[in-house]
Amino acid sequence: MATSHVDPYQRSQDARRRVLEMAVSLREDRRGGSVDHFLALLQDRLPSWLSLLHDLQHRVGKGSVDDNLRPIARAGIQYYIDVQSAALPAFTSPHVTVRFRQAVRDTGLGPWTEAGPLAAYLAAEQRIGRVRADADPEASARLLIAACFHRAYIEMFVGEDACPSREASAAEAVRELRLGPVPAAPATG
Repeated sequence: MATSHVDPYQRSQDARRRVLEMAVSLREDRRGGSVDHFLALLQDRLPSWLSLLHDLQHRVGKGSVDDNLRPIARAGIQYYIDVQSAALPAFTSPHVTVRFRQAVRDTGLGPWTEAGPLAAYLAAEQRIGRVRADADPEASARLLIAACFHRAYIEMFVGEDACPSREASAAEAVRELRLGPVPAAPATG
């Protein structure tokens, strides 16, 4: 199976460019402030996060699926901790929120940019029998991302010491996806 190879540097630059396009469309009359801070942080963190997700394609058939996903979950938790803390003050205005939604649509950035490469990895592992045949790769990708987002959100509000460690949370999220193939039932005679 041939997969198209996109240069990781080019992919990162493309993500940065799209965040800049978003920034231009969101720019208010004044510079600085929470929206600019959020967009600067997003421009810094999003390309690395997306690269990690896209790089999963190089792990298909290697190691275990759970072992490949745990570092992704840890990185996802860290990404959302970094980005959410800046997003909350940026979106206190309904006007900014509406403009942001339109900018996301216009630039092609959105939840699918994260879930897509993760779902593609899971689908590739499914094709070679390393993920359950009845698993839904897209739903599983969204669930893993949601678990990372939720863990980051909880830590941001109640503190790191009030929830399981990031490592434990990442392992738990991956484990509870239960993606491993179901062992074949022994033949009865």
